[in-house]
Amino acid sequence: MPFDPTRVDTWIFDLDYTLYPASAKVFEQIDRKMGLFIEDLLGCDAAEARRIQKMYFHDHGTTLAGLMHYHAIDPHAFLDFVHDIDLAMLDEAPRLEARLMALPGRRLIFTNGDAPYAGRVLDKLGIGHCFDGMWDICAMEYRPKPEPSAYAGMLAGLGVTAPERAVFVEDSARNLSPAKALGIQTVWLDLGSEWGDRAKDDAAIDLVIGDLSTWLDAVLAELAVG
Repeated sequence: MPFDPTRVDTWIFDLDYTLYPASAKVFEQIDRKMGLFIEDLLGCDAAEARRIQKMYFHDHGTTLAGLMHYHAIDPHAFLDFVHDIDLAMLDEAPRLEARLMALPGRRLIFTNGDAPYAGRVLDKLGIGHCFDGMWDICAMEYRPKPEPSAYAGMLAGLGVTAPERAVFVEDSARNLSPAKALGIQTVWLDLGSEWGDRAKDDAAIDLVIGDLSTWLDAVLAELAVG
């Protein structure tokens, strides 16, 4: 079914590389710190740490989930370490703020990051006040997107009682299938990255976009006409 903004009263957004551009390279810092954490934990070199990091990410949804599964690490220690990064490259986004605030209904964050990190990013962008709730990796009990339990928990925890009236916007295609299975409309932000289309299921994607702000402009224009 084509995406229909007139049916939406709950707007759910991923955080990293969805609400800010990949050119900011925020996740590159996190990526490096995950490698350092693994090097220290396992006593391996950088190349082996990267191999393990990416294997855990692809097999378990996040590097953290893999580390918890195989090494029983303290998730808080990992999250505190890898999210201790410089956000100076992020600029305030007043145009995005205006677009978000113009959307009718609730606006939610659904992220495999943790709430303290997500809050810092949103505040740096100047859009923290635009959102009515957040479901983070801790709320997921460290079972990340695309684990189906993360989605069911998010809907229940944030009071989304009519998933068919929600839309989920995400830059990782594999994270859309469980949302679609629950009746949520899905929008894939295709950034052309090497990992963005991994495990993509075309049947689970209602709309593909290349730029969030341009899409929000089109949504608001359609809602104004409607």
